[in-house]
Amino acid sequence: MKRTAAIAAILSTGALLTACAGGGAPTDTPTDSPTHNKPTHNGPTHDGPAEVTEVSALHPRLTYTHEGGLTTLDVITGDTLATTSREGFLRLNPSGDGRTLLVSAGDEYLLYDTAAQRVDHGDHSHFYSGDPVLTSTAFDAPHAGHVVAHGTHTALFSDGEGTVTLLPTDSFTKDSPAEPTHISTGAAHHGVAVPLGENLLTTTGTEESRSIVRLIDASGTTQAETTDCPGVHGEAVAAGERVVFGCENGPVIFDGAQFHKVPAQHEYQRSGNLAGHPDSPYVLADHKIDADAEHEHPTAVAIIDTRDFSLRTVDLEASYWFRSLGRDEEGNGVVLATDGTLKIIDMERGEVLRSIPVIEPWEEKEDWQEAGPILKVADSTAYVSDAAGGIFVVDLASGEVVAQHEVENAPVEMEVTGA
Repeated sequence: MKRTAAIAAILSTGALLTACAGGGAPTDTPTDSPTHNKPTHNGPTHDGPAEVTEVSALHPRLTYTHEGGLTTLDVITGDTLATTSREGFLRLNPSGDGRTLLVSAGDEYLLYDTAAQRVDHGDHSHFYSGDPVLTSTAFDAPHAGHVVAHGTHTALFSDGEGTVTLLPTDSFTKDSPAEPTHISTGAAHHGVAVPLGENLLTTTGTEESRSIVRLIDASGTTQAETTDCPGVHGEAVAAGERVVFGCENGPVIFDGAQFHKVPAQHEYQRSGNLAGHPDSPYVLADHKIDADAEHEHPTAVAIIDTRDFSLRTVDLEASYWFRSLGRDEEGNGVVLATDGTLKIIDMERGEVLRSIPVIEPWEEKEDWQEAGPILKVADSTAYVSDAAGGIFVVDLASGEVVAQHEVENAPVEMEVTGA
């Protein structure tokens, strides 16, 4: 059965996902993943990755940052699994292994192990569970910014130096992290890099201006380049390894050999937040056209077709913000709108299929670092925060809110692992 069906079954009946135990037949007596409350930790608590054991059932985990630290909870039961105290503004980035997170914390990336991992083996899966920990592993990165995992590697960008730290994605759960590769883009800027086979797509710019995206090979030689991406921000990988970057005059698309400019209908047309799907040629993006607005509240989203380098828009009749975009396992676009609904978008037809009521209507905060509504999608389950302490689990197939939890601190950022 599909993963979304499995999650819905757990929530409605208390059934357990069954795993293959140690290469033999599925076990008849499941070992539940931990769901009891855990103590609060201060700072790093573990050298190396968390200790995990194979279990026969695994509940997805939601990790979120908040004022004073970060917390991991069981999204099925709502139980808190771990809370770690940490001052400062924290951002969460998936490492790409489905288990660990890279926490942007000032001038470094911290490695957080959610200790929940699903490993698929053809017609069955193995599950591993333990106690979440903030590990002692950290990667220096002045003004730590964006993280992108693709293929076999994960790229960590330092805005303060304009450098990329490149690591094997499977190294984050090893006893000792792999030796990183460091790449300089030439100057400090708010940038991003995408691993692409043996090559790297990376932005180039300065703190005042950035409009260049380059493909560089292992020797650092530029193989392809575009200079027509002012204010470059945001990236997404679509089917066929085509990569989209957001710009302020229409996106650019790298097709594996060269860059293509998507024609813009407006002089200013910014798509800075994008959501891709590995099996879909379409990329979902925000769509802003008012260059003078301090806080633009668009009601249309963009659908970027990476095959013919075109863009069309879909009006949602409600606004959204940068934490509103997602994709489900079918490739549909999912948007958390300010009317409190999830808009499910058919990306091929470019239309809203349905709206799912989830939370109360809301308004975007003036300060983006304050807690605001968040959407995360894993397979065909949506996880929504209402910014007031409510966490909602939505089965996108049925359109039902299948679980609701209250947390003490409103999430600022959140990620789902073990799904």
